[in-house]
Amino acid sequence: MSADVVQSLLAKTKDFSIEETFAFLADEYKGKVVFSTSFGQEDQVITALIEKSKAEITIFTLDTGRLFQETYDVFHRTQKKYKLPIKVYFPEAKAVEELLEKKGPNSFYESVENRKECCFIRKVVPLKKALAGNQVWITGLRAEQSENRSDLHLFEYDANFGILKFNPLLKWSLEEVQKYIDDNNVPQNSLHKKGFVSIGCAPCTRAIAPGEDIRAGRWSWESSHKECGLHQK
Repeated sequence: MSADVVQSLLAKTKDFSIEETFAFLADEYKGKVVFSTSFGQEDQVITALIEKSKAEITIFTLDTGRLFQETYDVFHRTQKKYKLPIKVYFPEAKAVEELLEKKGPNSFYESVENRKECCFIRKVVPLKKALAGNQVWITGLRAEQSENRSDLHLFEYDANFGILKFNPLLKWSLEEVQKYIDDNNVPQNSLHKKGFVSIGCAPCTRAIAPGEDIRAGRWSWESSHKECGLHQK
């Protein structure tokens, strides 16, 4: 996909609201637009906006098998509130079985390589399956989430997965996200009120202290860029 496509989309949607952009993309790429949710605050805002737009966008989530119960709770409440189907993708059972048999259930604590292996099996492979055959991937990425994401663009081509990526909340602040949730009674993970900002798998997520970086609670024993392979930034 050329840069011309990205520039064309930016030009065509520059005066659109997020809901209007969703509707435009759903019409332009019929049946090929998907949104990946992990039920975090940003993703919950996007789900609410998708429901409001009435656009035909497939919503999916990755169930790694190691999620918090609180994540399942908000998953359930989200389905009840918005009446939207949410497809679920699991890791391949054999790959998980072999990982646990060879390295045990907590190998991700032992090295960055082991952690990335676990992420690859539980998240990256299922994501590839979810994105296969689609043309637009909507994400909840925000520029201020981490230094790695500060140079993201509203539309961009993700060469890693071979798909156009749309980041509708790119320029939103966390305060704006929370305000939308509060003003629109959007379901949110109860862990957010306990200092958890970025929520992933239970063994790999902790609450952060005031003033800590937003991503500090993910893989807190590491000093790497702290990405799992879903997003290169």
